[in-house]
Amino acid sequence: QVQLVESGGGPVQAGGSLRLSCAAFGYTYNSACVGWFRQAPGEEREGVAAIEGLGSTYYADSVKGRFTISKDNSKNTLYLQMNSLKPEDTAMYYCAAAESRTYCFPSPRRYDYWGRGTQVTVSS
Repeated sequence: QVQLVESGGGPVQAGGSLRLSCAAFGYTYNSACVGWFRQAPGEEREGVAAIEGLGSTYYADSVKGRFTISKDNSKNTLYLQMNSLKPEDTAMYYCAAAESRTYCFPSPRRYDYWGRGTQVTVSS
């Protein structure tokens, strides 16, 4: 059974940084699609960043230059480094993984496994 467990969320002031982590159990971060999504109250879930195939990375326009996705295969952990945070980054952040290797991001439907989420709240 696949389990994804996020951590690292919390309150932060605008301009600050957070690093989210996602540990995987029963799933190996190899060359499959893995990514981060977020959902604010009343909003649809949106793709934030992803890694696909042999390491191609993808980012939402709203986070380019501020967020960095990475993974440590030896620890089976996915990360999202978030810098220069803005109040509009406030949301529940979810880790996601797929059986597919490419063409996943930014559609949530292409991902097979989801974590329960970690809340990020950015105050102005």
